Amino acid sequence: MLEKLFENGLWSSRFIIILAVVFGLIGAILLFIVASFDVYETAVYVINTYLTHAHPENFHEEVIGGIIGAVDLYLIGVVMIIFSFGLYELFISDIDPAKDENGEENQLLAIHSLDQLKDKISKVIVMVLVVGFFQKVGHTTYSGALDLLYLALSITAVSVGLYFLSKVGKSH
Repeated sequence: MLEKLFENGLWSSRFIIILAVVFGLIGAILLFIVASFDVYETAVYVINTYLTHAHPENFHEEVIGGIIGAVDLYLIGVVMIIFSFGLYELFISDIDPAKDENGEENQLLAIHSLDQLKDKISKVIVMVLVVGFFQKVGHTTYSGALDLLYLALSITAVSVGLYFLSKVGKSH
């Protein structure tokens, strides 16, 4: 009887995951709100710049930096959503509204193992890093041919990495 009581308590302790799910979703919502404000502020900046005909020297870099920064925040928000959905499905219950009328599961957020959750999150994190890389590249000044060679090599390395990342988990 003591063993059964302990096992029931241990099994019920999985519901502590609800904290990670709820706060992960709150974090995602906050990231989407902040990113949306960043896009809004960038749009206001662009409109004001064109209306006043005052084009600063680094206008395009600022606009691109604002948009890429927002994309970065959106992607991190996506990581938080995938994390929340995955933990909920793994530890609590399947998400019934994610199934269509035939009972088949939507594969976009379907998570059946910790490895699947890790793979989905790691792919989005790699995309966050790629976006961050291109944001930094946009703000860098190049002083010579060697800097441009390094830029070309780094873009090639990122492209090769993304190619191999797209091959991970696919059967041939």
